[in-house]
Amino acid sequence: MTRAPILALALLALTACSGQPSRSGDAATVQVAGAVCRPTPVGRQTTGCYLTLTAAAADRLASVASPDANIVQIHESRIESNMMMMRELREGLPLPAGQAVALAPGGSHLMLLGVKEPLVAGDTVALTLTFAASAPVEVTATVGQPAASEDDHAAAPAAH
Repeated sequence: MTRAPILALALLALTACSGQPSRSGDAATVQVAGAVCRPTPVGRQTTGCYLTLTAAAADRLASVASPDANIVQIHESRIESNMMMMRELREGLPLPAGQAVALAPGGSHLMLLGVKEPLVAGDTVALTLTFAASAPVEVTATVGQPAASEDDHAAAPAAH
């Protein structure tokens, strides 16, 4: 009679060691803050969006979609040969565990291509962020100018 509880405990221990992810709501999460997209001038169908991502566990922003644009790409800007160069991060953007990753002007950002309707300050843009491990996150970005960062200031030439 004592074998049944022991057998049940052994099965429970084997299940716990099976390597299957837990489905009890403890999935990895990513927090999103400060989502803003620049307005689109008349005739322009491309713009940048900026936000800050903080992943609870190491993850990767894999893709982004929006009903407000045909395509959303994850981009990186950097200075090469004294010129600002921009390229798509086809493998996504790494998110180290517990570290805030800012997508900001002059650095990593989201690029909306084929914006369907002009974006005017005060509008909103729906974004769906998809991650390698975490559940997708729905974000509503406001349309406006991103806050100036120290990098923006540092990149500007000094006037003397």
